[in-house]
Amino acid sequence: MTNKAFRALFWSAVVCALFFRIVRLDVRPMHHDEANQAVKFAALLERGEYRYDPKDHHGPTLYYLTLPVARLLGERSLAAVDETTLRLVPALFGTGTLILLLFFAGSLARETIVSAAFLAAVSPLLTYYSRFYIQETILAFFLVGFVAAGWRYLRTRSPAWAAAAGFAAGMMFATKETSVILFGALATAAVLDLVAGPRPTSPGARKGQAVLFDIALFLASAFVTSWLFFTSFLTNPGGLADSVRAFGGYLARVGAPGVHAEHWPYYLRMLAFSRFRHGPVWSEAFVLALAAAGSVFVFVPGPGHEGRSRLVRFIFFFTVLAAAAYSLIPYKTPWNAVPFYAGAVILAGHGAAGLLNAAKSSLAKAAVLTLFAAGLLGLTYQDVRANFIDFANPTNPYVYAQTSPDFMKLVRTVQGVAGVSPDRADTLIMVVAPPDETWPLPWSLREFTRVGFWTDMRRAPKLDVAPIVIVSGSFAEEAGRILGKGYEEAFYGLRPEVVLALFVRPDLWDAYVRSSRSSS
Repeated sequence: MTNKAFRALFWSAVVCALFFRIVRLDVRPMHHDEANQAVKFAALLERGEYRYDPKDHHGPTLYYLTLPVARLLGERSLAAVDETTLRLVPALFGTGTLILLLFFAGSLARETIVSAAFLAAVSPLLTYYSRFYIQETILAFFLVGFVAAGWRYLRTRSPAWAAAAGFAAGMMFATKETSVILFGALATAAVLDLVAGPRPTSPGARKGQAVLFDIALFLASAFVTSWLFFTSFLTNPGGLADSVRAFGGYLARVGAPGVHAEHWPYYLRMLAFSRFRHGPVWSEAFVLALAAAGSVFVFVPGPGHEGRSRLVRFIFFFTVLAAAAYSLIPYKTPWNAVPFYAGAVILAGHGAAGLLNAAKSSLAKAAVLTLFAAGLLGLTYQDVRANFIDFANPTNPYVYAQTSPDFMKLVRTVQGVAGVSPDRADTLIMVVAPPDETWPLPWSLREFTRVGFWTDMRRAPKLDVAPIVIVSGSFAEEAGRILGKGYEEAFYGLRPEVVLALFVRPDLWDAYVRSSRSSS
């Protein structure tokens, strides 16, 4: 592949990835995990306050990386921030992961990089969670950055690359606790790679004390990076210690996964073939098949490809080990597949390049390219369906406890009722629901100044002082008795099998109905 063709194809893949990741970022209702993180970010945005919570929140990088984006867009409060602003952060990092592939140039064939870039660009899994305000896509970005910097260091023995690798490692740890699984897989893969083949040659190799200095530089860079983030840039001295204490809670969660428990083939089944009830078939088996081919080519390198084969061999070992580790842990959520799937995509790119190189005749090469194009079209079709059509449909395998579009009808109704109230944004709203049925209400009602939350009916004050009341479906009967028949009652789905009840004072409801009729 010529340099000109490589540049044109690679940047076409990047533009494609960016398009799928940033268009209509607000189309999907906020997931409760996203909303929870958004409210956490609000404290940093509005008051400059952030304190790492070792119990129910992940690392601080997501919030600090969102801060410059919100400020650049002129947003200074939670009420001003919207879904697009928040989701733009993982979307940009998801696209940036493709750009990091350029750091493998010279060690991976151009065909491998281009193929991997296109596969990553239209992968339904990678796209879906690049449009999700959670940590996994950022974790995958710094994972690929760590491998790229580490490989560059091995090739050049440059202290700058050692420091860059340390920074990426520190960012991984400061992004999510599950980074320790990836570090374990990376270390084990490095050992297996050394056992499987000779050490890499390096023209400018550094030895002895110089290598020790590079190792110390790597460790110092990793430590300082994670230390700065966990201590909220020195304002929370105990933050780094809390990051270590957090593992006790996460180990307990792994041992008692509850509703998140799944058998070991969960991720493989999700990626290879998913179909729920009578819904459509979802499959990224094309990527898995190419990754399997790439794994074969790892151990049968072409002449002059020893360095390339060593890098992809390491990626092979890492991907298999990380996928196995995540699969053996009973606690599973679909977004946990993102980091190890990034490795599978690079292997798939290597498989596509290997098949193309193995095709000797023009006809055979045309057949391989046609097959690859057909596979990309299939992934693209699923990508569009997953992110712009079935973005909240439970038959989509990447939809997990997703907020229902019906919930947004509740939010619009509350906004409409408050719009005809003399108090407007100061309208009193009372919410009574268990914690797992409360989110994403704190986010969705962020424009209102008088919203109270209670977890059960016994602790809530008298409900009829509020013109708008929202309760868990299980509390609806009791709330109805307290409020009387005058309040208008309606039910809305929050998530599958979870319902919220809305009660509106009769005078406001009548005004809202009249306003709706006149506007229509």
